[in-house]
Amino acid sequence: MSLFWKKEGPLDMESAKRLAAEQALLENKKQSDSRTCYNHLEAQFLLGYSGVVLKVHINNFKRMNDLFGFEYCEELLDDILNYLEQKTNCTVYRYVGVEFIIILRDRTMGEASKLAEQITQRFEYSWTVGETDCLCAIQIGLCAYPGYATNAADMLKCLDLALTSAAEMEGSQCVVYDGKLHRRFQRRQAIARYLGKALSKQEIEMRYRPTYDTAKDKFTRAEFYMRVFVKDLGMVGSAEFLPIAEDSGQIRLVEYFALDKSASMIDLLLREHKEFESIAVPVSPMLLLQGDFMGEIERIMKSYELPAGKLAIEIDEYAVNMAYGKITMLMQDLSSMGVELILNNFGSGNSALSRLLELPVDTLKLDRMFVWQLENNPLSEPVIEGLVHIAKDMGKTLIAEGVETTHQATLLHQYGCHLQQGFYYAPTMPEQNVLSILNSSLDSSRKMVDKEKEVLKR
Repeated sequence: MSLFWKKEGPLDMESAKRLAAEQALLENKKQSDSRTCYNHLEAQFLLGYSGVVLKVHINNFKRMNDLFGFEYCEELLDDILNYLEQKTNCTVYRYVGVEFIIILRDRTMGEASKLAEQITQRFEYSWTVGETDCLCAIQIGLCAYPGYATNAADMLKCLDLALTSAAEMEGSQCVVYDGKLHRRFQRRQAIARYLGKALSKQEIEMRYRPTYDTAKDKFTRAEFYMRVFVKDLGMVGSAEFLPIAEDSGQIRLVEYFALDKSASMIDLLLREHKEFESIAVPVSPMLLLQGDFMGEIERIMKSYELPAGKLAIEIDEYAVNMAYGKITMLMQDLSSMGVELILNNFGSGNSALSRLLELPVDTLKLDRMFVWQLENNPLSEPVIEGLVHIAKDMGKTLIAEGVETTHQATLLHQYGCHLQQGFYYAPTMPEQNVLSILNSSLDSSRKMVDKEKEVLKR
């Protein structure tokens, strides 16, 4: 017996879906939770409506929360929500945290784009809460329907990709999800589908990025790196597929694989009596917050009988801000287990120096943007020299990444940054090659390094 019934008789399934979607549109119009928003998005597709969806993200909101406090920021968010409702004449859903979604039904992309531009212009001026003014930047992603997305889940993915593209530019920006972004989305989907198969078939290529010590004149450490060949796409590096693994829920499989392989490499180096400082593994903040993370590290350390200081875990500076208290405690536990801790992107400004003093970090990794600016911006030189002195005064080891020219290498060495990493010294290399060049000078490794550079250029 049908659950849906009218005087004329039972509804067919299509009419039942339509009725349910219409009810979803009518109920709880003023609610701003993500579930209601999702249902209303799905209803647009079920009912065959057309329009444009906007997703608004407020940038650097955590920093404002630290500066002005929770109550101030909640009032600010209410003011922003009210402004968006008045400006768009639509319900504005506070989707997650500091993200808002607006469904502009029956609007063209031209109308929606003009509206988005006006919203971004408003954020060029300050917001006043009480007697305090503040400035905040936003990113807006826009996607028309029907079109590239055929349901609410795909629409949210399209909007996120548009937001990511907007975040890559300076200041407040709005980006339309178009054919170029759709090809990028399809690429991400293809990589996500292939990752699981690549792991199960052991088709992930393991490589290592060597680090050179200019004071000792030899390679002293290395960093684990992965890449995978995806059919119709070619070779895909970990910088591209790790964020996709985070989004697709495969990050545990990928990075526990990386940790295990790195531990195996350390074990091999020790058995061959090779002198080296450590082998580092970049770790996603999502993995750090997994409940089984510490247990996996302890298992790996015991399984391979790794001595203290040989396994290094590299954590991005921005990750510390995601869950400062929890990650700080986790880092203390890792340090107690003998794991070297490397803080990546040092100098990027994501963390205050006062916080760095509290972290049990052994090594700081200089943001590559500073290194690249050495090539053509003289003003970067005193900045880098200052960061080198800060690291030294804090008793931290410092690694510069992204070194590509003699000029950069010479200046870094002159300022006292002797650990350097980049294509100038060596590209990522297969395990066997790294076994050969560790504890060797650049001159003695030149033939092997140059050959690998040629291979990667093809």
